[in-house]
Amino acid sequence: MPSSPKIAEPANSEFNPRPELTREAIPRSVLFVCNENSIRSPMAEAILKKHARGRIFVGSAGLRVGALDGFAVEVMKEWHIALEGHTPHVISDNDVAKFSLVISLTPEAQHWAVELTRFGNMALEYWPMPDPSKSEGSRTQRLEAYRELRALLKLRIEKRFDFL
Repeated sequence: MPSSPKIAEPANSEFNPRPELTREAIPRSVLFVCNENSIRSPMAEAILKKHARGRIFVGSAGLRVGALDGFAVEVMKEWHIALEGHTPHVISDNDVAKFSLVISLTPEAQHWAVELTRFGNMALEYWPMPDPSKSEGSRTQRLEAYRELRALLKLRIEKRFDFL
């Protein structure tokens, strides 16, 4: 796997209303949630699945359904991780009940997750991630924004799931 640039994590980016689920705790299942399930959450899902090797059930969803982003597919291919088979979908309240840990990747997803997990039995973490689709410039410059997101997701996943 190619080496990734070192990216500083945002300060105060974690929110966990269930302190009993600490970094050392091993969740049985993890759901990544973003706005459209087209870039951030499928990339996070794919990276954790590769690291977990079946030891954790991993899923992703969006608040709305979007189209899978071609740049996300391309940069994941660079790490030999296939996203082509991913079909973006919208999360339902019933789906969330299957997960022991929900990780929201956008402010909008975090707001939704806080409301939903208030009465659920799952832990919640907030990892705000940049939206590379908002980047401007040449194709190369835009791809670099996706690579930076990929590296940041990998860094957060390795830190949070260091038991894998």
